[in-house]
Amino acid sequence: MNSEKLVKTIVDALEDIKAYDIDVINVSKITSLFEYMIIASADSSRQTKSLGNNVQEKIKAAGGKVYSVEGEQTGEWVLVDSGDVIVHIMLPATREYYNLKALWSGKK
Repeated sequence: MNSEKLVKTIVDALEDIKAYDIDVINVSKITSLFEYMIIASADSSRQTKSLGNNVQEKIKAAGGKVYSVEGEQTGEWVLVDSGDVIVHIMLPATREYYNLKALWSGKK
């Protein structure tokens, strides 16, 4: 599955369960580890976990692969690694604190 199709699949999966402030950042010029980073916000730890599960299911259903998932225990920050695309699903306070968008895109 190419990266653009994977990004669309993931964004659709996030929108299915009402994630918001979804940012898709192309990081291919910064790192060779992956091409895109997707950052999304959720209202509760329960929603972050549901979003993480939905993203995994949709990636697998589309023929993609999920290499690892982190943070499902607490749900404050769930990370889904699908190879060329890394997905961060975060509670707003966690997202603001770590500010990954500014770190990876150079924007504040």
